[in-house]
Amino acid sequence: MVALKTGTERIPRDLHDQVIAMSTQAEKGRAFRALHERDRAFIIPNPWDIGTARLLAQLGFEALATTSMGYAFSAGQRDNTIERPQVMEHVAAITAATDLPVSADLENGFGDAPEVVAETIRLAAAAGAVGGSIEDASGHPNDPICDLEHSAERVRAAAEVARGLPFTFTLTGRAENYLHGRPDLKDTIRRLQAYQEAGADVLYAPGLASKDEIAAVVSSVDRPVNVVMGLQGVQLNLSVLSAMGVRRVSVGSALCRAALGAFLRAAREMREHGTFSFANDAASTREITAMLAA
Repeated sequence: MVALKTGTERIPRDLHDQVIAMSTQAEKGRAFRALHERDRAFIIPNPWDIGTARLLAQLGFEALATTSMGYAFSAGQRDNTIERPQVMEHVAAITAATDLPVSADLENGFGDAPEVVAETIRLAAAAGAVGGSIEDASGHPNDPICDLEHSAERVRAAAEVARGLPFTFTLTGRAENYLHGRPDLKDTIRRLQAYQEAGADVLYAPGLASKDEIAAVVSSVDRPVNVVMGLQGVQLNLSVLSAMGVRRVSVGSALCRAALGAFLRAAREMREHGTFSFANDAASTREITAMLAA
């Protein structure tokens, strides 16, 4: 065995598998970028473990994205509390689970400094990802959004690393205003434009509250725009979003939360009523077994 090393974190991999994986990663990188260049939107669902990644692949989706919140919940932790080494192990597990391109939710890059963000992109690439997103959230409750100039520097550092990789890596710049109680559309657009100029390939402002806001973002930039569905607020279907010019639709932690919602309803039924009717809506063992065996 050899270890693929970037910085202080290691991802072990057999040398022969490294060569094969590099070719496959290049193919995945090209395929992932091409999805954004079509004249219609695609859905990129967010698995939270190996099993859900394989099931989504079996259902025919074209690419996957990790979810920091979904993964944290599956580990019994709150969002943004898992350290970078564990996140990279998770990304490596998801990328190895299917042949689909995977984009990694890299939160805020796991540090304030541009060089830390750059290292995070290197590690994500080493873990098998062909894309990744960098947020402008600071992680500080009293000042939740990073200064615009500093945020753009962080995206620029990420883009420089992405451009230097031996395969196509699609970098997403995220403006987090709406998720942190700052529904300022003008500032959000200004930020996305800055991240575009800094080298982001895709732009993303999670939590936009209306169709008009989504349309305003799409018309203000000349990069593909990702929109998240499954949050509270505006709910538009794929065809409507596609007609508006959106090119990618993710669901963040929504699939994980939907599964946990069913789990909690079932657990409360047992605890409070001593009944088991929840099993009527459960997936059959035959269906899941057949999908995982394919």
